[in-house]
Amino acid sequence: MHSFLVAFLEGGRRRSRRLLLATGACLVWSTVAHAGEREQVVLQLKHTHQFQFAGYYAALEKGFYREAGLDVTILEGADGDAPERAVLSGRAQFGTGSSTLLLSRLSGKPVVVLAVVFQHSPYAMAMRQQGTVPDIRRIVGGKVMLGPKTDQLNQADELVAYLRKQGVAPERLQRLEHSYNPEDLIKGRVDAMSIYTTNEPDYLDRAGFPYDIHTPRSAGIDFYGDNLFTSEHEISAHPERVKAFRAASMRGWQYAMSHQEEMVDLILSKYSQKHDRQHLLYEARQMVPLVQPVLVEVGYMNPDRWQHIADVYTDLGQLPRGVSFDGFLYNTDNAPNLVWLYRILGIAATLLLLGAGVHMALLARERKRAAEAIRKGEERFRTMFEAAPMGIALIEPVTGTFIDVNPRGLEIAGRPAGPTGGCSWTDLIHPDDLPECLLQLRRLQEREIAGFRVTLRLLRPDEATVWVEVSVVPVDADKPGPRLKLCMIEDVTDQKETEALIWQQANFDPLTQLPNRRMFLDRLQQAIVKSRRDGSRIAILFIDLDHFKEVNDTLGHHQGDVLLIEAARRIGTCVRASDTVARLGGDEFTVILPALEDAERVDHIAQNILDGLLAPFTLDQEQAFVSASIGITLYPDDAASVDDLLKHADQAMYAAKGAGRNRFSYFTPALQVAALNRMRLTNDLRSAIKGEQLKLYFQPIVHLGTGAIHKAEALLRWEHPQRGLVSPLEFIPLAESSGLIVDIGQWVFDESLRWVRRWRQDIHPEFQVSLNQSPVEFQREGGTYDVWLRALRQLGVPGQAIVVEITEGLLLDASAMVTDKLLQLRDAGIQVALDDFGTGYSSLSYLNKFDIDYLKIDRSFTRNLAPDSSDMALSEAIIVMAHKLGLSVIAEGVETAEQRDLLAAAGCDYGQGYLFARPMPVEAFDALLQSHVAPAED
Repeated sequence: MHSFLVAFLEGGRRRSRRLLLATGACLVWSTVAHAGEREQVVLQLKHTHQFQFAGYYAALEKGFYREAGLDVTILEGADGDAPERAVLSGRAQFGTGSSTLLLSRLSGKPVVVLAVVFQHSPYAMAMRQQGTVPDIRRIVGGKVMLGPKTDQLNQADELVAYLRKQGVAPERLQRLEHSYNPEDLIKGRVDAMSIYTTNEPDYLDRAGFPYDIHTPRSAGIDFYGDNLFTSEHEISAHPERVKAFRAASMRGWQYAMSHQEEMVDLILSKYSQKHDRQHLLYEARQMVPLVQPVLVEVGYMNPDRWQHIADVYTDLGQLPRGVSFDGFLYNTDNAPNLVWLYRILGIAATLLLLGAGVHMALLARERKRAAEAIRKGEERFRTMFEAAPMGIALIEPVTGTFIDVNPRGLEIAGRPAGPTGGCSWTDLIHPDDLPECLLQLRRLQEREIAGFRVTLRLLRPDEATVWVEVSVVPVDADKPGPRLKLCMIEDVTDQKETEALIWQQANFDPLTQLPNRRMFLDRLQQAIVKSRRDGSRIAILFIDLDHFKEVNDTLGHHQGDVLLIEAARRIGTCVRASDTVARLGGDEFTVILPALEDAERVDHIAQNILDGLLAPFTLDQEQAFVSASIGITLYPDDAASVDDLLKHADQAMYAAKGAGRNRFSYFTPALQVAALNRMRLTNDLRSAIKGEQLKLYFQPIVHLGTGAIHKAEALLRWEHPQRGLVSPLEFIPLAESSGLIVDIGQWVFDESLRWVRRWRQDIHPEFQVSLNQSPVEFQREGGTYDVWLRALRQLGVPGQAIVVEITEGLLLDASAMVTDKLLQLRDAGIQVALDDFGTGYSSLSYLNKFDIDYLKIDRSFTRNLAPDSSDMALSEAIIVMAHKLGLSVIAEGVETAEQRDLLAAAGCDYGQGYLFARPMPVEAFDALLQSHVAPAED
């Protein structure tokens, strides 16, 4: 009996309400069951279809309205006060509205709120993120959209109250008509706008726009959001219909909030496809903390909250103080069921008297049990406080001294265990982080914010720095005056160091520690933005080190890295601290010179860089010498975009290389034209082989002792269909850079092999054709002469029919690849000629190390041959040296009989030049051989 009485007393009120609701529901069901057909009602929404109204869709689609005997039509709204107009005119029986319904009621309009759906208003202000501390006061004097100026039911009221409380008078704002288009905020057409936090942040996030949200709740202004309402006439004329509609609607909201994905699919299939699925799911998730379906019964409304809303309107001057809003809130326990309530209250009063004695008897025992529970609770709290994995500190509100700190907090701060004395927590904070922390503490003390979270640095006694994330909340939030502060401290030093390392690796070159391509492009873009703003100019220098590859190949990549580090240092000493030096990769560097006042200063800096790089680089026990080629382009003179600026600087750099290196060159439109011509010519070259545009020319190599022609050099010509004959000096570099040189070289070999086979049969059995091989072709990775050797075997031509001409520069590369290829040529019987001998890296060690058969004296010696001249002496020395090494000598550029006679007298074996014949098409050369019977060689 005692147990029954206690339980009954504790739950009497809840049981009374449930019994009353159950009885009312039975009455409604009974009424509907006898009605025979469903009643027609209209629900007017305040906006277009979206998840904001999902509960009503659920009640309709899941049959909750049908079970209540209702046939419901849901209409979209064109503006915020459409529901009020529709309900008061009778076009709709129910509508959805904001908390401004209270103003309508108190202005004489007979509206009645049936249920609250949003326990907290979603209205807020959004503005561009500026700095680390959000501050709504930055919008003073700015352009702001608060809502439609002509719409009486809008969010401006609670936002105006919030702004006033934050010290921002609406009169100091430039208020614009609301467009409800987030692009206005993103594009900077307004400084702030009111938004619905359930959906509009998704638009800003998708645009990558940095923003801050300021909600009235942070200042203690807590309005209700969407409310279901009707009219007094509907309640008096159809009380059961109102009750049934409200119950079915709230049932629909419970279903919608627990079946979000199903409701999103329903909206997309039956109501609206204005928003995509991801956006609707975002809205559903954002509504959960506002509707609070788990913590609060959907539809619940508190008269005290409505009084709070009325007080805010009073402060705004829109309502008189002490106004009453009786009849505004719907009473779910009204009308026919009050008699049951009275009976239950009577029984409860009787039982209350009977249970009073039991209650008094149990009170003493309950107090004892409560005291024990408090003791154990304090003990558990102390245990958790001491053993917590994060630092916890209790701080005195005025002085900031520690009242209590757990062991983990002392460990993070690097303090010994024991009393903290008079130590203030601000004494531990890094000076650079202290102003921000003090600002947040002031705002917390003045109750502008409910708490804050900040990342800062603490200084330990050993002068070490530790990064921590601190959360600060007041312990006694309801207490007037200064409040104790509870700090939760987490060590995030490792996380910060990892983030710093990732940022460093993403933005800086690991070798030179200069900005990499990513940061270079970012800084260049920033410089361009500033230049557009203040009208200044920018210079971009594109620097490429000359002959760096030779250093890498001869001294190794490690010494090459040492050179790059020193080159970066030297370049950095030539510019201002405000300039940017970056390494794009390899041996390419760039310099950004912003805010140029004197264009001549660019010449001075570029020349200083050239001079600085010319000095020798000490690499271990060796010295290396490099120079630089610099391309310069100016913004906005040469281009308006980053891509075009870099492209033009690169073209100017190649122009500097082409002009002889160790110099700088400015971009000119002619360089762009030349680059386009090279691109078009390269494209034409790709079809030259298949289009039979390549032609083979031959120039005879004459035996100086007998005049016999048993050798010839194959020379390539390109007969372009529009441009005519294109010089090899123009198209061979393009073929090398594009990789087409490999296919072209194979075509030259095939054609030469076909003709040399014929000439060995018809002219002389030991006839030879010399083929020039490009360094790019010779050094390609994986390239061998297997294809050549198969072709020789298939045609029955010995390897001795071919001579491969290479340059001395190839012999600098002492890699196994070069040696293997030369050995493969030797094993196949193919001879090797060293072209342009005497103009490059001549060295007896090369001739001794590699299998070379011919030396070709460069035409620069032959051109000026005269008795007793230095060129004659050098030529004689080359001939004697070659013969001593068992090599034959071919002199190029023989144009006069005197040159021929001098070379023959010096013992030169062969001559080649215009004296004997110019290069001619293969058919003409074949005819020359057929008509010229050469005497046998000695």
